[in-house]
Amino acid sequence: MGKPTGFLEIERAERKYAPVDERLKHYKEFVTPLSEGDTRKQAARCMDCGIPFCHNGCPVNNQIPDWNDLVYEGEWKTAAQNLHSTNNFPEITGRICPAPCEAACTLNIEDTPVAIKTIECAIADRAFDEGWIAPQKPEAKTGKKIAIVGSGPAGLAAAQQLARAGHEVHVYEKNARPGGLLVYGIPDFKMEKSVVARRVKQMEAEGVRFHCNTHIGKDVTSAELEASHDALLLAIGSEKPFDFFSNAPGRGLDGIHFAMDFLPQQNRRVAGEALAPSTYEISAKDKHVIVIGGGDTGSDCIGTSLRQGAKSVTQLEIMPKPPVKENKALNWPNWPVKLRVSTSQAEGAVTEYSISTTGFSGEDGKVRRLRYTRLDAQMKPVAGTEGEFDADLVLLAMGFSGPVETEIVAELGLPIVPRGRFKGVDGDEQDYKVPGREKVFVAGDVRRGQSLVVWAIREGRQAAHAIDKALMGSTLLPR
Repeated sequence: MGKPTGFLEIERAERKYAPVDERLKHYKEFVTPLSEGDTRKQAARCMDCGIPFCHNGCPVNNQIPDWNDLVYEGEWKTAAQNLHSTNNFPEITGRICPAPCEAACTLNIEDTPVAIKTIECAIADRAFDEGWIAPQKPEAKTGKKIAIVGSGPAGLAAAQQLARAGHEVHVYEKNARPGGLLVYGIPDFKMEKSVVARRVKQMEAEGVRFHCNTHIGKDVTSAELEASHDALLLAIGSEKPFDFFSNAPGRGLDGIHFAMDFLPQQNRRVAGEALAPSTYEISAKDKHVIVIGGGDTGSDCIGTSLRQGAKSVTQLEIMPKPPVKENKALNWPNWPVKLRVSTSQAEGAVTEYSISTTGFSGEDGKVRRLRYTRLDAQMKPVAGTEGEFDADLVLLAMGFSGPVETEIVAELGLPIVPRGRFKGVDGDEQDYKVPGREKVFVAGDVRRGQSLVVWAIREGRQAAHAIDKALMGSTLLPR
């Protein structure tokens, strides 16, 4: 520990945000990094705990106290090497991860955790700026050929690990650019797509071959992939949205859309990527927008709607309003349920809690109003609380239930199993194999259900370990 009294002497400080009226004018990132000196001070706050719970809070088990100490000592390159030993894409998690590591930090008992996410992003960005990130080509080729379907964080992490082990890796992506929801789901104002593109460039130099605009099950059959490769990893995500209103009055009105029909369109506009000719364009400009769902996807819909020029944005959450502060004795070091206000929510949205949508009404086939009722503590409707909101555009952001690539599921006869509210392809965390399919592996949201980017990276890394071991008999890849 570089400074034993750092946590006593230095207050927690975070990155700053550009003013709301300024950042709403564009789709670029609006976070202002800390200076090098301030970042080193924040690293000095790390207590180097006897039991560093941040390790357990981080799904990829980042060695957080180690690289905090290295940053404090000014050993940035070594810190970058340490960080990359457990996380393939720290510049991504440093931007969009909710930081369960900080929730688990010992200093969070006092609500002043080490600014781990800020430090992580600073290390990764500096590594790129200094030219320390270079392709890691294998010393020898194994002669084994692996196909990966899906280029989200799980597919990318697995591809990079397997290519570095000497395998010939082919990644198949249905969209025009690699990255999955990193590119087509997360708005540019949260993470600019050049962040993903530079990693893809590194991976191409390491030997990974990307096949974009290739939809497995339509352009190429799953059977063809399985037959022509030594292993097939499915990392196709969990993009099938929940629709709790399929039978609600007015559900068929124009103007009611899933979040993942809305968000990718704007990402494509920002990138200058043409929409498909048959695409129905969705815009929030000059509209009263209702976002149903209080999670990250709902928040992304808010920020995007405001930047498009929405007249108003209201977010509806069926759950009760969480407490401002959690009970540390009951929750720490686990992820707490408490009130959080995202940057998008702070830009001008109104959030309503304990509210349930009962239907929609409109004019000339277009939605104009959303009907609702308030709920009590047991989530039961409260008589006399019915009402309406103006609604010209309704965005459904209520989570995801499983993979949408039904062609793959059908062709391979994959076993779909319930995982809580989510449906995933059967496979365990030990060998990541699909039962009964010797060559077929599965990782990421399609296996464990909708989750965090950092969990997908972990899954991809561990699946790579399993595949390398299955093909070669042993492996040096870390789990």
